[in-house]
Amino acid sequence: MTVQELKLKLDNKETIQILDVREKDEFLFANIGGTHLALSELAQRYQELDTEKSWVVLCHHGMRSAQAVAFLRNLGFLDVQNIAGGIEAWSLQIDMKVPRY
Repeated sequence: MTVQELKLKLDNKETIQILDVREKDEFLFANIGGTHLALSELAQRYQELDTEKSWVVLCHHGMRSAQAVAFLRNLGFLDVQNIAGGIEAWSLQIDMKVPRY
């Protein structure tokens, strides 16, 4: 999913959950809300996530989130998508107030 598609879903108030899999310091520096659960903790804490909800997964550039999406799909999550370009793309294309790093 592109950041433009995510923005449209959020603007349309679609029921979608954002999962940010960056490390805590990255999330605290710049985020667009949602649930924070670092990829490094996902294998131990994935049970905290509802498998029935629609999830979009975000990281810095889209690599860690792609790993998280594959992991969650293997666990039976039915609706989970990667945000291409991550928060970097969001900052460049959607909201320039979100800090870049």
